[in-house]
Amino acid sequence: MNGGNFELDELLRTFRDFITNNYGKKIALASSRGEDSFFIDFTVLDNQEPKISDELLKDPKEFLETARKAYEELGFNLEPRFTNLPESNIIKVKNIRTKHLSKLVQIDGLVRQASEVRPASSLIIFECPACAQLIEQKQTTSRVKEPKRCPQCGRRGKFTVHEKLLEDVQKIVIEESPEMMEGGEQPQRISVILNKDLVDPTIVLKTCPGSRVQIVGIVEEVPIYLRTGAKSTRFDIHINANSITPMEYEFIEIELSDEDVNEIKKIASDPKIYDKLVGSIAPTIYGYEKIKEAIVVQLFGGVRKKRSDGTIVRGDLHILLVGDPGVSKTQMLKYVSTLAPKARYVSGKGASGVGLTASVVKDEFVRGWSLEAGVLVLANKGIAIIDELDKMSNEDRVAMHEALESQVVTIAKANIHATLNAQASVLAAANPKYARFNPYTPVAEQIDLPATLVNRFDLIFPMKDIPDRERDEKIARHMLDVAKTPKKERGIFAQKYLRKYIAYAKRINPQLTDSAMNELKDFYVSLRNKRVMGDDEVRPIPISPRQLEALVRISEAYARIRLSNKVTRKDAERAINLLKFCLSKIGVDPETGELDIDLIVSGITASQRNKILIIKEVLKDLANRLGNNIPMGNIIEEAKTRGISEGKTEEIIQKMKREGEIFEPKHGTIRMLPR
Repeated sequence: MNGGNFELDELLRTFRDFITNNYGKKIALASSRGEDSFFIDFTVLDNQEPKISDELLKDPKEFLETARKAYEELGFNLEPRFTNLPESNIIKVKNIRTKHLSKLVQIDGLVRQASEVRPASSLIIFECPACAQLIEQKQTTSRVKEPKRCPQCGRRGKFTVHEKLLEDVQKIVIEESPEMMEGGEQPQRISVILNKDLVDPTIVLKTCPGSRVQIVGIVEEVPIYLRTGAKSTRFDIHINANSITPMEYEFIEIELSDEDVNEIKKIASDPKIYDKLVGSIAPTIYGYEKIKEAIVVQLFGGVRKKRSDGTIVRGDLHILLVGDPGVSKTQMLKYVSTLAPKARYVSGKGASGVGLTASVVKDEFVRGWSLEAGVLVLANKGIAIIDELDKMSNEDRVAMHEALESQVVTIAKANIHATLNAQASVLAAANPKYARFNPYTPVAEQIDLPATLVNRFDLIFPMKDIPDRERDEKIARHMLDVAKTPKKERGIFAQKYLRKYIAYAKRINPQLTDSAMNELKDFYVSLRNKRVMGDDEVRPIPISPRQLEALVRISEAYARIRLSNKVTRKDAERAINLLKFCLSKIGVDPETGELDIDLIVSGITASQRNKILIIKEVLKDLANRLGNNIPMGNIIEEAKTRGISEGKTEEIIQKMKREGEIFEPKHGTIRMLPR
């Protein structure tokens, strides 16, 4: 720096004057609050003192020492931190080269890995055993660096440690954001060392795996040691962070001005607000109003509740879209991933179980294991978007069960036993079992997903591609208009405004009114007790307590849309209509025309279960009369007398054979397996 335009004392004086003139009151306030550092916007420094800013970029280590002295002279014990570097110093991780060593750079990316916070020596004071001289030695690597010789007596060799200056240190691994990738590039990673107040618990919360951050720091080489203990000619690099700024916020953390709030309140009073919000979701996709309404409800969400016994009721809604190829499922999902501020998109074909939940990786920094978060953890307090859910393996889908309902991910691997938050709404898409819906088979039977997983989704929508001249013409016109003018503004509200609206609404926690509770209770009780059954019939379950919980969440979301603290009867009615629309599409028993939630939960309706029980009774009766080997013809005849057709009997027999309840010792003969 001595070769620069400023002598050290002149640089010190100029920087001190800059701080006094621009940040005098702010820095005094920060010091009085007990803060450990003070942030300076580089653009302000560059505009007023360009020569100083040049020195910072040229030799950041020495400049930071000068800045600390300037703070001390002003009576402040603070660490100087800088943000908002010029474009020339904003570097992609993949573009960091030797010329950037010892230079101040700014990088953006995702935190992929975070070690535990541990103390490390930044300065060790050694004592000379010959003359008792104290020697200060700064520590810059993971290995202890001793003085080469005593400055007083000239002794070489072992020195004893007199005192250590410890500070908290954490290593995080930053990965380039997916949107920064070109073509089939692999995202590059770099280690970042955080120390002092950068590992304050409030900051660590915002730099956990999955957070999007902006780092300003000095690129440093790190020696690589061979197995022999000698240094390699090759070096690794890391960034010694000067500042870290969270770049991604949850909805609730988005900053709103008074003007924004007034505008939002004005819009919320519009009686057509629901239609306007629906019209703003994926406006380039024609139709699907009910699905878009469900996505609006999901974005606003319900209220998370903690009961007196400690159990948690989630407020997040989960939606599953099952549709034919080419019905814009992926486009719908991609839109939501750009709208929600903390959204994670993943395709089922490229996601493993640990990719969805969390994995444990070897960490050389703390000589142990550390956690690497998966999609559901990364999307905590946001939205996890999973495309091609049906293409995942069963083992990987099992990993989702706990996260969907309990909203946590429990890890017990290596020596790590951890419970990670996964408070995310899940928006998933899948194709039917045979790629396209069969119009003659109930929709629920064509969803090729485990019933236990499907049951955890609050709303399930089939998206069928059925030729319809009038509708096809409207879709074609809309698609061609989008192709002709792709940059034309569509939708009532822009994404930026929609984010602010949702952010403000998320701060409201509406409560159920008595009228809303009565509306939900009456619907639930009357629907469950609609049909009068015979004594020997299995009663269908049209709706279960899980759907009642979903109704509460949806009602709360509708109240939030109106910015209301109270869930009214109207909100409850809207929630009921949305749920009934879903159930009418997938939960109707084709034989009776009645709602039956078992069709979704188990794939078997109550009427089917009745017939299975009758066939089992027929088999028992015939086995008692004819012996263990029962001719198929007798089974069909006996079933007919009890009201079951030949085709249905054969279907049930085949199902029982697949499930191992019966077997066929020879063609046309059925035998029951002993229980």
